[in-house]
Amino acid sequence: MNFSSILSHFNIKELNEMQKATSVAILKQNDVVLISPTGSGKTLGFLLPILQLIDKDKVGVQVLIIVPSRELALQIEKVFKQMSTPFKINCCYGGHSVRVEENNFQHPPAVLVGTPGRISHHLSHKNFLVDTIHTLILDEFDKSLELGFKEEMEFIIQQCKRLKKRILTSATALENVPAFVGLKHSVELNFTTDHKDLQSALVVKTVRAESDDKLHALMLLLGKIQAKSVIVFCNHREAVNRISEQLRSYKVDHGFYHGGLEQIDREKTLIKLRNGSISLLITTDLAARGLDIPEIEAVIHYQLPTTEDTMVHRNGRTARMSAQGTAYFLLGVNDHLPKFLKVTPKEEPLPDKLELPVPCEWRTLYIGAGKKDKINKMDIVGMLLQKGQLKKEELGKIEVLDYSAYAAVKANKIVKTLQLIKEEKIKNRKVKMEIST
Repeated sequence: MNFSSILSHFNIKELNEMQKATSVAILKQNDVVLISPTGSGKTLGFLLPILQLIDKDKVGVQVLIIVPSRELALQIEKVFKQMSTPFKINCCYGGHSVRVEENNFQHPPAVLVGTPGRISHHLSHKNFLVDTIHTLILDEFDKSLELGFKEEMEFIIQQCKRLKKRILTSATALENVPAFVGLKHSVELNFTTDHKDLQSALVVKTVRAESDDKLHALMLLLGKIQAKSVIVFCNHREAVNRISEQLRSYKVDHGFYHGGLEQIDREKTLIKLRNGSISLLITTDLAARGLDIPEIEAVIHYQLPTTEDTMVHRNGRTARMSAQGTAYFLLGVNDHLPKFLKVTPKEEPLPDKLELPVPCEWRTLYIGAGKKDKINKMDIVGMLLQKGQLKKEELGKIEVLDYSAYAAVKANKIVKTLQLIKEEKIKNRKVKMEIST
């Protein structure tokens, strides 16, 4: 298999040190525990070597990947498909049609990725066979334990009786691995301390609110830094909703993200963050890890992290892969910095006058058809450039899902474009199109 060709799909020429070490370790006769910061490229690090473990002549699931969230499952599926290998991957998670997943098993994939609950459901109903599974990957294993998936993971591992290799990944060190995982002759790769460059690129600052009104202080900070991409972290979804309401009142482009939202709404928010239609995300710790989102310039701890692990994962959203980034701790009158913060932050003074963040230059066009309707990116590009009269530079990132698609269009062009294409057909069918709100 041509690995340089695979890397070219990601616009990279060679693997980083962690990915190289992971590839070597996985191909040896041992289990692997990989500890590496968020954003360091773990997914590609373990997907590349497992390609050499898959037998192209064998039918059935050979590699099983268990993840704590549907977002991480979808991210791994996306990366695997981007590798453009001859192997099939399926994705199983709550909120996705069980029937669609069952139908997919009629032609079983070589790689199966999913959440513990949904995978154990399919195992209980014997929707796929485990006899061919030789490699188990527990990605973000600590998070799966933290979310209470121990029982499901234990059940899954007990069913997989022919495992030859177990791979665990985590963004933070594991104190001990439960016996049910069944690690044998494991090798630990710990890149949380070796990769100083990932930490040195992070600048930590404090911002002190002069009154009990932290919300006003947040608005002043957002206006001052004018960052191209910001994540504001809260401990509770109520705080997320409250900040979102304030931003809406100021007509500031943003997205919000927490476990109380429908899956499609969470997915749309991440699409807009990736394509530049929003540059500001207000979220709980659900977005601290396991999501496919772009490089973030700044994270703001609106509500302070309660544990060191939480802080590490939040901060890991910025200063990734040696890029510069800033973490702001927003302190109320009676707030104190966490004791586990090991650096002395610089103080960031707030301006007296409120200046709103600049509007985003992109908006998102919703198209009510997708892969299952045989529609691809080139169909959308052709329509928008020809019928929508857009120039190439006025059309941004396009993402095609199973039954819908989303295209970034320059904000000053999207209304006219929609007027031009609203009666157009794609693949000879009428499709609903509108500006995504």
